[in-house]
Amino acid sequence: MAGRAGLTAERLAQAGAELADEIGFDGVTLSELARRFDVKVASLYAHVRNSRDLKTRIALLGLEELADLAADAVAGRSGRDALAAYAEVFRTYARRHPGRYTATRFPLDTGTALASAGVRHARLTRAVLRGYGLAEPEQTHAVRMLGSLFHGYVDLENSGGFAHSAPDSQESWERIVDALDHLLRTWPPSPRPA
Repeated sequence: MAGRAGLTAERLAQAGAELADEIGFDGVTLSELARRFDVKVASLYAHVRNSRDLKTRIALLGLEELADLAADAVAGRSGRDALAAYAEVFRTYARRHPGRYTATRFPLDTGTALASAGVRHARLTRAVLRGYGLAEPEQTHAVRMLGSLFHGYVDLENSGGFAHSAPDSQESWERIVDALDHLLRTWPPSPRPA
């Protein structure tokens, strides 16, 4: 039977990631993956504990890929250049790998999250923000704002939310990056405690 030999947790995660890109992350099941390898579902349990374990592995793979791309994109850049490069990584990755991109937001338990490339994402976001001179807790507020905006925009764009109106989505994206750059350069001071 094709694919039976050589099954590993890593190979299953990679195949699961490819399947997620084809049919959506929510559609990835052990049954679907077993069909892909022409094996019985029981054969997969030697490599993954259950569906949640498989989805966690796909999430970790997506986080790692995205962190690698982001690190390459922002290397040697600062200010608006770093911000634009960082933002574009999320948008491009989501277009090329929609299932994996969705997987990057799969809820992980604390230990797994702390050992994942999600920590690298936080560091990379903070590295981009260093060019704007934000101190804590303002830097954390800005990290959350950027994540919310990038993920929200990409989700809306990928679901066709901007497909039927002008101006073009690319123009809006560039204006948003300009607006974010301006906001980060002129970030309001922390309110003083009463």
